[in-house]
Amino acid sequence: MKKSLYVFLTTLLVLLTFASVLGCSKNKGATIAVPNDTTNEARALLLLQDQGLITLKDGAGITATPRDIKDNPYNIQFKEVEAAQIPNIRQDVDFAIINNNFAIAAGINPTKDSLAIESSSSPYANILAVKSGNENAPIIKALVAALQSKEIADYISKTYDGAVVSVVDKTTDGYDSSIDYAALAGKTVSVAASPTPHAEILAIAKNILAKKNITLKIVEYTDYVQPNNVVESGELDANYFQHVPYMDDFNAENKTHIVSAAPIHVEPMGIYSGKMSSLDEIKK
Repeated sequence: MKKSLYVFLTTLLVLLTFASVLGCSKNKGATIAVPNDTTNEARALLLLQDQGLITLKDGAGITATPRDIKDNPYNIQFKEVEAAQIPNIRQDVDFAIINNNFAIAAGINPTKDSLAIESSSSPYANILAVKSGNENAPIIKALVAALQSKEIADYISKTYDGAVVSVVDKTTDGYDSSIDYAALAGKTVSVAASPTPHAEILAIAKNILAKKNITLKIVEYTDYVQPNNVVESGELDANYFQHVPYMDDFNAENKTHIVSAAPIHVEPMGIYSGKMSSLDEIKK
């Protein structure tokens, strides 16, 4: 009798343990790395919602965080990481949502390697930004004309194969007829930029401005904070790395006074495989 009871209890314990393991496995969903800055994290969540993997609360928009998720039927786990570092930890998570500039810099082809990607009509156009009051300075207008040139629009199209898309509706020849370029000859305009694709695009603008004897100084940064700080302080004239929602959120949090001088291009954000190779695996 005692032996039968012992066998029964042992069997029951094994079954309960197995059920518990199954329950944990079922409850623990895929881990997805997302940018930890406010607006890009929201973009990532909106992209997941577009894929039918989560549902955000009504009204959740460009400042959404995982706390704004209404339904998470597959119990996705979120790993919030500084955007530039996500390509480096991609192999440690099931999926990673990466800004295209960092994807390209890491040797990832967004149009070929992504499992899902934002529309190229995304509202998150990357801008040339300056401190408020400087947006109409002649040298800034000269830089804008160069960045909105047909030469640069063609360069973006040929170089990035859809991973970066020009948003300039009406391109210029690189010059603004309202500007007295002779008065700007010998001057320097300095711009903080992410290495890819921003500094690469600025290198084309540098050649355009050089024909008018204007020097473009490009200073590369790999983070999303210092480019705004050096423009706010006046150390550099402009920056080229961010979209308006990020800029607005940065201004609100840091009491800075950065404004858009012009939109240049958009970088659709993508979802990339890590330990898992298909988004369908999330639903299993």
